[in-house]
Amino acid sequence: MSPTPSISPHGGQPYASALEALQDKIRRVPDFPEPGVLFEDLTPVLADPAALNVVIAEMAEASKELGADLVGGLDARGFLLGSAVAYEMGTGILAIRKKGKLPPPVITQEYTTEYSSAALEIPANGVDISGKSIVLVDDVLATGGTLIAARDLIERAGGRVAGYVVVLEVPGLGGRERLDGAPLVVLGKQEN
Repeated sequence: MSPTPSISPHGGQPYASALEALQDKIRRVPDFPEPGVLFEDLTPVLADPAALNVVIAEMAEASKELGADLVGGLDARGFLLGSAVAYEMGTGILAIRKKGKLPPPVITQEYTTEYSSAALEIPANGVDISGKSIVLVDDVLATGGTLIAARDLIERAGGRVAGYVVVLEVPGLGGRERLDGAPLVVLGKQEN
């Protein structure tokens, strides 16, 4: 049974595109988490059925075009998006977790972001990704540190990153350039 298209609150029609939904629903918070940063909160997008529907549909279509066998969802909003994308595609999802959330043995990769340093982990056994093509799904591309760490984990486990699909890209932080030329799909752009 296929889902009925969701009706948007703006005139009773479904959103024509993810970009339209993002422009309508994103909550913009200036000076968070620090002065000078415009934080774009996706919570209203995720809570609106019509907006979520079109965002997931476009992320799934992009992931299919990249030839992904599996979706890699990054902790934490990438889990929400990635699970829905995997469901839409009929694939599984690899949860790429923050350090300390998985029982050993794990493969760990440290990274830095624009605000801090951290580490991501995937299981060292129990999930075989050898030879699989994986699309990495997340909410925002900023410096690229999180996506690069996830890519490194996938490669160390024998998988291959087919590309990256994100909702937003923060301009001017160099994340796109750090992704080594792998295909990148961004649904919306941050307003300056």
